[in-house]
Amino acid sequence: MSFETHLASLEAKHTALENELAALLSRPQPQEELVIDLKRKKLRLKDKMEMLRTSN
Repeated sequence: MSFETHLASLEAKHTALENELAALLSRPQPQEELVIDLKRKKLRLKDKMEMLRTSN
């Protein structure tokens, strides 16, 4: 998998998590544990993307 393809895949996953998080937060009483889990996943993906960008 090329660098650009891998980065685009990570960005797509990050966007999907962001959308899922926004939908969850729009609920009257979002499950706090799920919110925390989604935020952690987003942060891990962001870290991976930044590591890829700086390594090239």
